[in-house]
Amino acid sequence: MPENSPNPKDSLSVPWSDMACFVRQLSHDLRNDLNALELQSAYIAELTEDQELQNEIKRLREVVSAVNSTLKRLSGAVGEITPNVISYRAPELLADMRAEIDRKFSNNRAEINWNVQLQDVVLRVDPQLLQEVFVEIFANAFQHDRGNGALLAIASIDNDRFLFTLHEPKPAFDSATQNWGRKPLQNISQRHYGLGLNRVRAIVEAHGGELQAHYDPKASALVSTVTLPVERAL
Repeated sequence: MPENSPNPKDSLSVPWSDMACFVRQLSHDLRNDLNALELQSAYIAELTEDQELQNEIKRLREVVSAVNSTLKRLSGAVGEITPNVISYRAPELLADMRAEIDRKFSNNRAEINWNVQLQDVVLRVDPQLLQEVFVEIFANAFQHDRGNGALLAIASIDNDRFLFTLHEPKPAFDSATQNWGRKPLQNISQRHYGLGLNRVRAIVEAHGGELQAHYDPKASALVSTVTLPVERAL
């Protein structure tokens, strides 16, 4: 073996639970330091009446606030999933979800075609957590190499399952989809850490559901699917 080649025995495997615990603790510690910096900045601002210095302090506090928010989101992305479920009629769930999507992506509402064929059934869900799921799926569709054309969102009931699919135009797609949402930290860029789909999958599975994706070459579309169990029909 060449002198500088990696030794397989030197590779390190860390359980995801340990990694998540580390990220949460690191985020907590850094946010404490940032809070102290914020308080110190506020105190310094009170010591001067110089407008230029006041403006610089304001910008500093904005940077601190932005970093604090990033750390909070990062900690949440690896947080434990503990759904507080309630009974929720499927049509109401979808209506609330659509309202949140319209709010979050107000500039892109015209780029979503909806096909809703829901029966009046009841689900047992945590609406706040599921809101994260749908927002993340739509955010990914709008941000990652979308092709020409609108998104197609379909909601239906099939074999006692709530079925939601999002068809995202893509002229080409070469990523594997067999373990969709099971490979965190794979696609990292500035302020994006490859944790979104992993959390989406964890939330869906915590509800007894499934997250899947496949590429349809005939339609040139990436199809993401969320299924959730139905509690009862009305």
